[in-house]
Amino acid sequence: MRNILPILFFSLLTSVGLSNDFRDIPTEPTPGDKMLEEYFEIETRRVTQRTASIVDNIEDWSWTKADLRRQLYEMLGLQPLPARTDLKARVTGSIERDGIIVEKVVFQSRPGLYVTGNFYRPAEQDGPLPTILYVCGHGRVKIDDVSYGNKSHYQHHGTWFAQNGYCCLTIDTLQLGEIEGIHHGTHRLGRWWWNARSYTPAGVEAWNCIRALDYLETREEVDADKFGVTGRSGGGAYTFWISALDERIKVSAPVAGITSMQNHIVDGCIEGHCDCMFMVNTYRWDFPLLASLVAPRPQLILNTDDDRIFPLDGVVDVFQKTRKVYESLDARENLGLALYQGGHKDTQPLRVPAFHWFERHLKGKSADDELIDAVAEKIFEPQELKVLDEIPGNERNTFIDDYFTKRVPRNLKIAESASDWAVERSLIHNRLRSRSFRGWPTGSEELDSTEEYRSSADGIAFSRWSFTSQSGVRLPF
Repeated sequence: MRNILPILFFSLLTSVGLSNDFRDIPTEPTPGDKMLEEYFEIETRRVTQRTASIVDNIEDWSWTKADLRRQLYEMLGLQPLPARTDLKARVTGSIERDGIIVEKVVFQSRPGLYVTGNFYRPAEQDGPLPTILYVCGHGRVKIDDVSYGNKSHYQHHGTWFAQNGYCCLTIDTLQLGEIEGIHHGTHRLGRWWWNARSYTPAGVEAWNCIRALDYLETREEVDADKFGVTGRSGGGAYTFWISALDERIKVSAPVAGITSMQNHIVDGCIEGHCDCMFMVNTYRWDFPLLASLVAPRPQLILNTDDDRIFPLDGVVDVFQKTRKVYESLDARENLGLALYQGGHKDTQPLRVPAFHWFERHLKGKSADDELIDAVAEKIFEPQELKVLDEIPGNERNTFIDDYFTKRVPRNLKIAESASDWAVERSLIHNRLRSRSFRGWPTGSEELDSTEEYRSSADGIAFSRWSFTSQSGVRLPF
């Protein structure tokens, strides 16, 4: 049990782990359920306190940020970083309507890992423009068993940006793109080996965003010194990934993409999410560390006040702790929080503050400038935005989990001499302690063993005892 619980804790951070049919779930918690609940609450409190200590005591942010970013790359399965192979980018068609041009774009972020997207730009422009990477949430668009990608669901954002003097690349996600991969591995399919292999689809989404910026740098219409990123729900999470990892992003506006560890684990919000929302949390982070990695660059966190999977108290907690980092860097004005009434929905009033944020920080407009009243509207049919006529034969999207993260070679040679093996064994032990079992309890806790029952018969004595394996875990023997 002592071995299993730390793994369970971090598995929960990367999955929902519950059936979609809630009728199958027992209504009364078992003693084991109650014990796990107490364990998770204790560990969540420790993680939260550790994160608070980091953001409260920043002395050298450049060093702290570099170390945290290295950890994040690892937790997303991006260490070592994949090779930046040829994107093999191509435009398969274009549409012009209402003063904008939409190009249908595809590139390979890794060989066989296809990213489909739409590149929106004004029909007329003088010189390179500020450019937004729009990352999509879970908005499925499927007609007659053909997937048109969630880029078509979120098309109104790209349209608005192009109509207001920006370029915008809207990219499909792994699961809901034209080539349908998998986000819900542990959530639905029992692929718990994802965690063991340090794989999470969040890493794929982060990598696709990095390569999307590489692609945008090749476009003459784009001002590569003025990149912004936004998206909602899952897209809000991917906005955090790319903003934290890549400083080419100058302005960030995640919408409904983050909340606290307390909300996820203790309050149970994780049950409304899929694997793509989480890193494999080896280094025991609470989410203010993720938002803090964007500092001191401009970042506006947006949410509604009645969002059941991103509750208001957790969103505000993340904001307040992140604000301490911005204040320590004398960049308080670069962090904002925008709230609007409602549930987990993509509404115009929630988009407007994000539009203002980009106008201010990418175009240099004043916060007192005239209010934006242009509505973001869908003006294209999904069929018009489709990029691929057919799925490429060499696609790896549908089984990317099997090769995205580095694996131990099957023909690994073991050291032959005793001295070489001693060195190699030490390295293996260190990796197990620092990574696989990083959640192992520190120090020795009192066993507090107690005899609860004793009986004897026919020359045989029987007794039942209980002991504390670790905080919150009381086991019988």
